Amino acid sequence: MTISQLLPSIIAVGVAALLSAGIIWAIRPWLLQYALARPNARSSHRVPTAQGAGVAVIAATLLVAGTIAGYAAVPDLSIPPAIFAAALFIAVVGFADDIRSIPVVPRLLLQGAAVAAVLFTASDDVRISAVCPLWIERGLLLLAGLWFVNLVNFMDGLDWMTVAEAVPVTGAMVLLGWFGDFPMAATIVAAALCGAMLGFAPFNRPVAKVFLGDVGSLPIGLLLGWCLLQLAYSQLFAAALLLPLYYLADATVTLLRRMIRREPFWAAHRSHFYQRATDNGFSVLRVVSEVFALNVGLAVLAIASTRAQSAVIDVISTTVGGLGVALVMYRFSRRRPATS
Repeated sequence: MTISQLLPSIIAVGVAALLSAGIIWAIRPWLLQYALARPNARSSHRVPTAQGAGVAVIAATLLVAGTIAGYAAVPDLSIPPAIFAAALFIAVVGFADDIRSIPVVPRLLLQGAAVAAVLFTASDDVRISAVCPLWIERGLLLLAGLWFVNLVNFMDGLDWMTVAEAVPVTGAMVLLGWFGDFPMAATIVAAALCGAMLGFAPFNRPVAKVFLGDVGSLPIGLLLGWCLLQLAYSQLFAAALLLPLYYLADATVTLLRRMIRREPFWAAHRSHFYQRATDNGFSVLRVVSEVFALNVGLAVLAIASTRAQSAVIDVISTTVGGLGVALVMYRFSRRRPATS
């Protein structure tokens, strides 16, 4: 890839970071007055904290990605309008839920509408498998997309946690785009989201001054899910699984455990592995550092599997990544030995 092709994604990261940070700085006084997150059964914070910084993250992501897509002289840089519309719509749903809680069923229906808008406006030629009937594939993707949107929200329960997830994942996508293994449109979206999360990071550093809120976590899940779907459409299944593997494993295993125990899995709780870690003596910074390091490792494995183009390497990378995720989750579920 030439410098002229690299430049748009580099600009996207830098401009989105500055724009995100600037908007957060500007709106934080308003958030402190009108959008406080008060501690509940799920919370890791102990005092009311401003939430809603996701407004800045999503605004910066969409503005930067849209501007570059519209004006950069780079081929294949057409981002589907449905992505922007669905991200804005689901952000509004999240903002409403932040201010005044929306019941579970209407919330899921609205989220499902956003995911469906992305999937069902895509061309019929865009397929993962030509063998599976289109309506079945799209239906399964709708369920998967709805789950992914919510699991990002579920996992956004600790300072820097979503930063530790989104930055390595989007960073890996940008690198894959530079190698020519990832569509340029998705690369620009990933670069803008990476930059916006970097701009958010200083404000969310433990102890956080501001949270993303559902207005941020839901559309972040939608945008990440769409980018991962582009990997699947490109038949890069190992990379599409490896990049979000920790979030997928923690959220899915936790949900299944709660369902087996007949607990109200839709209610606020503190049984995710990363939450149990803080109850087991891990500091917040230690938890997010380990998650970040794990995600960097998963990103390296994803890139290696993509570059190798070998089924054997795919299996080895996925196995190693799965073992790494299992080890971290096991550590988080055990009491940390006291240090003398």
